[in-house]
Amino acid sequence: MSGGAADVQAGDFERGVDRARGDSLKWNRYAGRDVLPLWVADMDFAAPPAIIAALERRVAHGCFGYAEPMPGLHEAVIGNLQREYGWHVEADWLLWLPGLVTGLNVACRAVDGDVVTATPVYPPFLSAPRLSGRRLTTAPLCQVDERWVFDFAALQDAVLPGSRLLLLCHPHNPVGRAWEPAELEQIAACSRRNDLIVCSDEIHCGLVLDQHRRHLPLAMLGDEMARRTITLMAPSKTWNIPGLGCAFAVIADPALRRRFSAAMRGIVPHVNVLGLAACEAAYRDCDDWQRALLVTLRHNRDAVEAAVRSMPGLAMRHVEATYLAWIDARGLAVADPSAFFEEAGVGLSNGADFGLAGWVRLNFGCPRQTLATALERMAAACTAAARS
Repeated sequence: MSGGAADVQAGDFERGVDRARGDSLKWNRYAGRDVLPLWVADMDFAAPPAIIAALERRVAHGCFGYAEPMPGLHEAVIGNLQREYGWHVEADWLLWLPGLVTGLNVACRAVDGDVVTATPVYPPFLSAPRLSGRRLTTAPLCQVDERWVFDFAALQDAVLPGSRLLLLCHPHNPVGRAWEPAELEQIAACSRRNDLIVCSDEIHCGLVLDQHRRHLPLAMLGDEMARRTITLMAPSKTWNIPGLGCAFAVIADPALRRRFSAAMRGIVPHVNVLGLAACEAAYRDCDDWQRALLVTLRHNRDAVEAAVRSMPGLAMRHVEATYLAWIDARGLAVADPSAFFEEAGVGLSNGADFGLAGWVRLNFGCPRQTLATALERMAAACTAAARS
């Protein structure tokens, strides 16, 4: 389970991988231009050696027919959830998916009723209800005492008589909060009071950066919450393998699990064989690599926060989890901050896509030199804008 500590070198995170001349969605957006891509949420680091070795073994097998999750995969996932969070999960609670976004869409189809969520939020939270023919209502997160928090009164107001599903991002993309137990208890209370199923996207649970914090799965807040929670997880963010398309839902309640499984039928394909192999290695063999990654991400997070504090027109709150910085660019007084920074040579995500125009999201899952260059370009652009 230690994950080959001897194979984890700091230089692996310093060098990163040259993705500029390959098939990278992230880098090809700006092909032929001097723009550093810090937008879509994948990292510029090679996957852990244990995952690469597992993939090599699976490729050497030579046959790539339809596959199903084997007991070793279940054991790896269940062991990790027990080890990391003290969460006891049964193998039959796991439903396998080709991606977390698929899980969000299936949840919207499986729960018959309106959907509620809080914004800003990862864009599929906003599109999945519409694509499923569900009405979506939203409540804004707010900033209190220098951090993003739920406005629980606004959340309650957003719950309609027909609301049956709450979409929760935990840890939160893009604001970077690792919700505390007291906050999760209030979410649980809201779901019980309004008889809501909660679909909890916990894909970033392995990327809690504050060392005194530990992720708490929502479904661990008692038997009743376990019965009304669909937990979505994947190895894709923590171990940087989103292109392998493997995720899973954890659903303790048999009736809810049947509804979710029925909504998958006929539209959700099998997880590919390489995704299954990589997932097993990630959850079983890569703990040391994950710890080394977190050291790098903490350094990068601190560098971003310090740099943004000095840039005129920008502000941000502390990032507790994820490798994503949510930056308030309204002080720049430009029509489109993402276009502004792209012109300066840095590709960021547009806050409007997350439900909050005037903001940008920066992915700091990259080598330090790449990040330093990007921050220098941003600082120069902000300084020039302030002088004009």
